[in-house]
Amino acid sequence: MMTAGEDVRRVRGARRLRGTIRVPGDKSISHRALLFNALALGTARVRGFLDGADCRTTLAALRAMGVRIEETEGMLTVHGAGIYGLTEPADILDCGNSGTTTRLLLGILAGQPFFTGLTGDGSLRRRPMARVTDPLRQMGAWIDGREGGNLLPLGVRGGNLHGIAYALPVASAQVKSSLLLAALFADSPTTLTGRTDSRDHTERMLRAMGADLVASGGGLMLTPGAPLAARDVEVPGDISSAAFWLVAGAAHPDAELTIEHVGVNPTRTGMLDMLTLMGAEIDVRNEREISGEPVADLTVRSSRLRGAEIGGSLIPRGIDELVVLAVAAAMAEGRTVVRDAAELRVKESDRVATVVEGLRRFGARAEAADDGFVIEGPNVLLAEAQESHDDHRLAMAWAVAALIAHDREETAIHGASAADVSYPTFWQTVAEIAEE
Repeated sequence: MMTAGEDVRRVRGARRLRGTIRVPGDKSISHRALLFNALALGTARVRGFLDGADCRTTLAALRAMGVRIEETEGMLTVHGAGIYGLTEPADILDCGNSGTTTRLLLGILAGQPFFTGLTGDGSLRRRPMARVTDPLRQMGAWIDGREGGNLLPLGVRGGNLHGIAYALPVASAQVKSSLLLAALFADSPTTLTGRTDSRDHTERMLRAMGADLVASGGGLMLTPGAPLAARDVEVPGDISSAAFWLVAGAAHPDAELTIEHVGVNPTRTGMLDMLTLMGAEIDVRNEREISGEPVADLTVRSSRLRGAEIGGSLIPRGIDELVVLAVAAAMAEGRTVVRDAAELRVKESDRVATVVEGLRRFGARAEAADDGFVIEGPNVLLAEAQESHDDHRLAMAWAVAALIAHDREETAIHGASAADVSYPTFWQTVAEIAEE
């Protein structure tokens, strides 16, 4: 059972979990479907768009720069303005809580011959931007702000960009995508090497729209000049949202859940590999391709989980899912070590610190490390009040832990509305699958 309060959700341990679920559209693809089609020539229809706070932020920013986007039930229609068709916004663009909106917009704005101001909420104003602004300055953009351009608010005056060769120091799809977008406006090719092993939605979509983007020497090279052609997009379900139900189904002692129409892009399926490594029983069925992205239906059932070593190449393929993986680790037999994940400390919250703090409140044995955490299991989780820290993934992870809590008492989750950022119907789904 679940009850609501003043931005508080109370979730009671469930006797069993059953259901067939459709998760909202993929957040990463939703952002890109709007941004890239706004820069294209022609008209595109986007179905399955994630109608959450983050993607709404991108929608509002594009409209503020003159892009016509129409909304009908179940579909957005984007009338492309072309790469030089945006107009100077009349006010500062508020990016809310969305790092994707901010960093990808910075790449686009770096090529625009006008001034733009960017800001965001308290959480976003603490997130590092120098990883994007530094290479964009190397390309010729003027960007300044707090801490020398590392923190929002930022001011951008773009134009007259030059192609560069740049080695990505971190595996970040946001950084990679920002620089590829800026490269569209440059006067010569841009080559990216280093940590290009992050999710590849940008590469897939830009190529489908006609960009001259090729794999080169273990990296990527984008040669500007080819116009982008608008492309219709059907957005699959977000595997980062499906991850909460995969953990709930695997960790609960009496569960069977099917999540339909989920994107299973191999650069995003680290969570499936992590859970399989831990012994989760997950069936992948009805595999197909939609709008250039692989899609499947996933069925998970109660599993005997075991601890595992999680690191290396798995991390960039599942960085956003590590928050809820920690809940699975708390229920697994033995030790789970998550390493190589220092990026967790600069997300919507310091997810190393907040995950360990929350698990301990549930009664689990967890320790923080510089680049991850160590969790000893199995644990008997007991209901205890939790804070979301305005982090959507924390709010939902604590709901999953509450569903499997041994004492079946209510867990009060404060700041529960944070889930709306990526999963506006999350609490409704909790109520639908939990049986007393």
